[in-house]
Amino acid sequence: MQELSLNILDIAQNSIKAGASLVQIEIEEDRAKDFMRIAVIDDGCGMDEETQRRVTDPFYTTRTTRKVGLGVPFFKMQSEMAGGQFSIRSRVGQGTFIQGTFVRSHIDRMPLGDMAGTYCSLVMVNESTDFLYTHTVDGRSFAADTREFKQVLEGVPLATPQVLEFIREYIQEHLTELYGGVIE
Repeated sequence: MQELSLNILDIAQNSIKAGASLVQIEIEEDRAKDFMRIAVIDDGCGMDEETQRRVTDPFYTTRTTRKVGLGVPFFKMQSEMAGGQFSIRSRVGQGTFIQGTFVRSHIDRMPLGDMAGTYCSLVMVNESTDFLYTHTVDGRSFAADTREFKQVLEGVPLATPQVLEFIREYIQEHLTELYGGVIE
């Protein structure tokens, strides 16, 4: 994967397959401290200890359609190659917390990529799952929350093209503001 946003998409899809009703995506950046943190948190079925130990092995997967599972192993590799750390915590019946930290300026840190597109892709095909995306840069943050969008739209499906375009623009505008004019 050439962008972290695609890895986030893959991990969030795992959360959906685990029956999550809420998937939280948190991105925190501190440019002065040269730090980036990405977390995906869900309230899905969770994993037992054995699965947690094996989930970072690319040749382990619970899927029956293929013999490899690369999302979590790639995320772990990406964070460690960029001078950061990876962690995972999960409890059966309570959900999963996956986090990677990165040295923001590290030459091996993949670019974040298109988070607006990633968020809209998740929303478009997973109407029954709620997504909370929070992005913080240097202490300033914004959030995109499907629960709030649904409340305002009073029954209009989020997958409606005009709604998705609004959500995409909302995220792009807020990211541009957070980064001071140019999305990094």
